[in-house]
Amino acid sequence: MAYLNFSPLQGDSVAAPADLLPKPRPNTGFSALEWQVVAIAQKDRLSSLRNPSRLGTALGVVFGSRRANPRLADPALEALRRLAVLAWHRGYAIPDREVRTFHDAGYTPDQYDALLASISRGRATQNRA
Repeated sequence: MAYLNFSPLQGDSVAAPADLLPKPRPNTGFSALEWQVVAIAQKDRLSSLRNPSRLGTALGVVFGSRRANPRLADPALEALRRLAVLAWHRGYAIPDREVRTFHDAGYTPDQYDALLASISRGRATQNRA
């Protein structure tokens, strides 16, 4: 029977080849709240992206109507909503300024790709039904 003394290694870290260590994956996911915003954006109209006119605001005050889709208070979530609304209606045809706003809100290019891929799958499912 063979005996191997491991006591000199106690407390010391054992080196491992770099390719065996897990590589950190970029964060391509969204939180549950962010996915809810994407789901709600599916039912929003493109008109929800425009600012109301002065006349529309005045009529709303007079007649007591409110906007159907008020803007979200969190700028990052609003950028996500705007991009999701555009993606639900136009697919991959997103204006550059909206993509810049999305990235400026703190979202990564990987999250952008994941969002558009998810919405594209959702649109394909809707078209089949």
